[in-house]
Amino acid sequence: MADVSLLGAYVIPGPATDVRHALVEAEAADRLGLGAVWESELQSIVKDAGAICGYLAHATTNVRIGTSITHFTLRHPMVQASWGATMQALSGNRYEFGFGRSFAMLFASHGVPQPTLAMMADYATILRQIWRGEPVTYSGPAGTYKDMVYRDRPDELVPPPMHLAAIGPKTLDLAGRCFDGVFLHPFMTPRAVAAKTKIVRDAAERAGRDPASIKIYHELVAAPDMTEDEVDEVIGARIAAYFALPGLGDLILQANGWDGSRLDGYRETLARSLAANESSERPLKGRKLYIEAGRHFPPEWIAESAVVGTPSDCAEGIAPFLDAGADEIILHGVTADRLGPMVEAFAQL
Repeated sequence: MADVSLLGAYVIPGPATDVRHALVEAEAADRLGLGAVWESELQSIVKDAGAICGYLAHATTNVRIGTSITHFTLRHPMVQASWGATMQALSGNRYEFGFGRSFAMLFASHGVPQPTLAMMADYATILRQIWRGEPVTYSGPAGTYKDMVYRDRPDELVPPPMHLAAIGPKTLDLAGRCFDGVFLHPFMTPRAVAAKTKIVRDAAERAGRDPASIKIYHELVAAPDMTEDEVDEVIGARIAAYFALPGLGDLILQANGWDGSRLDGYRETLARSLAANESSERPLKGRKLYIEAGRHFPPEWIAESAVVGTPSDCAEGIAPFLDAGADEIILHGVTADRLGPMVEAFAQL
């Protein structure tokens, strides 16, 4: 019997306006025995990660709750520290922080600097010091702060784990040295997962940490028992949108050893789709814009980096990623309220 607590799921992934559906999804994850649910914070008027995670903590009993991801620099360290400690108190120590670098345009729109490696390392140290009750006076890459301390810190406070989303070797190295875990990017093959896991664990060992203590989360896009149209949106459009972000597609190609020349059809179709959408009276929004371009990805790439098919097919497809070194799998593209048959099939493995 496989341990279903090795599986987690996103709640309300992507842009969302009906954020109350996060409750339906988290309750389903709790009933299924999943290990965790994760909220990916977008800068949306109704998708604040702190509010949503607090809502889920009240409605669930066992499932861990975390962000995958929120961002450094968009909140003051005292606010981040209070958020994490309050969530631990509300959830019975079931909260986990996930952070990421995101993209320059996000931070430019807020008028704050994009996190650097040095800044993220120092932020992690600062938060741990605040949680320990130590006064923090700091001037460096993470900013300038004086006498940051909470004098009403409860003695039983358990600091939340902090994880870092990473794809490149320098950020993976940072995760191994300074964080409690790492989120590996979707559409990595098992071989890429193994290579990136090694970077993280080697960095932890060089830093004098127990390599096995750094948790490896792999984000695996799944489409169990979905229609062809649903697969186009959940799988094809998602990878097409990732490759449309500057530089990200190149990192995925490099990690997987894929030949970028095979994407000429994707690039041409994407350019036509974007141009047509710009002049349309009814422009497409979100992933729907990328559906046609996503159909040009080699099917064998999808087969080795995502799981598609019957619930049993998808359940069996998880094993290679666990064998490659992932400690837990975060299922992406499908929410927990649709995961019952796949989780049941996984449990029977």
